[in-house]
Amino acid sequence: MRLALIFNKTRPDTTGVYFERACRALNLACDHWWLRDAAEIPPEYDLYVRIDHGDDYETCFPDHLRPRVFYAIDTHLPQSWRKIQRMAKHYDLVFCCHRAAASRLRVAEWLPLACDPVFHGRVDGLPTWDVAFVGTAGGVPRKFYLQALRERYPNSFIGSADHTQLGSIYSRARIGFNYSIANDVNMRMFEVLAAGTLLVTNALEGDDLAQLGLEGRRHLVLYRSPQELFPLIDYYLAHEEERRTIARAGAEIVRDRHTYVHRLEQLLSRVSQRLGRPLQRQTQEVPSCASS
Repeated sequence: MRLALIFNKTRPDTTGVYFERACRALNLACDHWWLRDAAEIPPEYDLYVRIDHGDDYETCFPDHLRPRVFYAIDTHLPQSWRKIQRMAKHYDLVFCCHRAAASRLRVAEWLPLACDPVFHGRVDGLPTWDVAFVGTAGGVPRKFYLQALRERYPNSFIGSADHTQLGSIYSRARIGFNYSIANDVNMRMFEVLAAGTLLVTNALEGDDLAQLGLEGRRHLVLYRSPQELFPLIDYYLAHEEERRTIARAGAEIVRDRHTYVHRLEQLLSRVSQRLGRPLQRQTQEVPSCASS
């Protein structure tokens, strides 16, 4: 089997890069194509996978290239969502990283984001920070949470960092904080869990976490308001063994179920089931993914 991965590689941590790495881990032949070169993609692949990169929803690749799927990431952004809705009809199957978006598209499947253990896995060493959060303020109310965390826990890392540093930063923290703006299972959850650090995140509407096998007080800790958040952080900073027990369980379930290798396998399985298209993995050695 040979895959065409179509996305604009404008960042080294865009989702498509993680799928390239998953192909290599599964010994699958694949080629990367920039969207600008869509007209040059040959009809020789077993599957064409376009991965959302958030910068071009107008360009389509030739209609005869089939079967084709689209993995939509930015469905939580209104402007992107309108364009994704228009694009969906041009694909045989659409995957959305947000469950709510998948339920609103007729041909969509829910395929959450995940982690890459190489970048996000545990790095040995003693904790340096009480709380860590890597990302942007993201508007209200997350920026208020982050400011309060800075004031209450000055020995913390709250800010931006290169994607290659995520595993190290979260591994050196006692607690990894998350606030999901779009009420979804975001990638930060998996990044913190993969590092073997206690994830403290806002409770989501619906049962998305339960669908992924993630349980509060067993794999992570959930809060519903600032009044709940800070007492929880104080408690788990003071109770090291309980904190580590939950963090270990969270790391184990992510490692066993929620890496990009798992996501690629899920995607291929659903394509086979939904489109009636057997996709056989090559057993012989194949070259690493090429970039055109």
